[in-house]
Amino acid sequence: MLNEVINYDIADKLYEIATLLEEQRANPYRVSAYRHAADVIRSLPLPVSDIVTQEGLQGLVALPGIGEGIARSIYEYVALGHMSRLESLKGGHDPIALFETIPGIGPKLAHRIIEQLHIDSLQGLELAAHNHRLEKIPGFSASKVAMIKAWLAQVLGGQRPGKYDAEKYDTGKDAGKDKGADESFAEPSVRLILQVDKQYRQKAGAAELPMIAPKRYNPEGKAWLPVMHVSRQGWHFTALFSNTARAHQLERTHDWVVIYFSDDQHHESQHTIVTETRGPLTGQRVVRGREAECREYYSSLQ
Repeated sequence: MLNEVINYDIADKLYEIATLLEEQRANPYRVSAYRHAADVIRSLPLPVSDIVTQEGLQGLVALPGIGEGIARSIYEYVALGHMSRLESLKGGHDPIALFETIPGIGPKLAHRIIEQLHIDSLQGLELAAHNHRLEKIPGFSASKVAMIKAWLAQVLGGQRPGKYDAEKYDTGKDAGKDKGADESFAEPSVRLILQVDKQYRQKAGAAELPMIAPKRYNPEGKAWLPVMHVSRQGWHFTALFSNTARAHQLERTHDWVVIYFSDDQHHESQHTIVTETRGPLTGQRVVRGREAECREYYSSLQ
């Protein structure tokens, strides 16, 4: 019975992700990938948790048709009982409570992560930790960042494989890669992210996008949040306005844009783009946490 319960729970979550992606006009390939993974999990003769315990992430990846990104979502559910990808699509999770589950992170540090890096998922935190952005936040010593990396590796199934491919991520020199960053944690260039941000805001302004009803800060259940899915240069993007408490407090819900990105293996992370209000980039769109790259990008346009 335990076998059926956990496997059916995970399969239901994967089916729900597929349905949401389909409703939001995502790439049909991604929709079918999640549905196929759900079918595989539901038909397993043993509990998924047994595979995780005995074989780890690679045991999930070895299942037919399940890529590493989806395997990490399954691993996260077994470890923590929730699936961040599903919650981000629904706009319903509390990032403060999520980060407070991590040993060594209390309310103060959780708020700093959100306010300074504008991330709200474990995958986003993982990327920030490995690409040296987390250690720049006051209160995050080298030892604390190392502890967070180790904890994330346990609940997300270990470090993402694969090496940086400059041609895939952009045509600019060193674009899409932080200096000194772990090559396993490549991400789209700021140029590409800003292009997606511009496209999203234009389409949202023209009412050309489907609307979703976020679960948080939406007591009337109104479908007001436009969402866009687009694929470029080997990346799959989901863009939507920020629905965080901070965005509502500062009245930036139609300025801050959260962009989730994944590759063909469904490795996922996120960035938030804002209109800068101070410093040399005032008035420009900036990828929060990657300000130095944004300065280089805008300088290259002059």
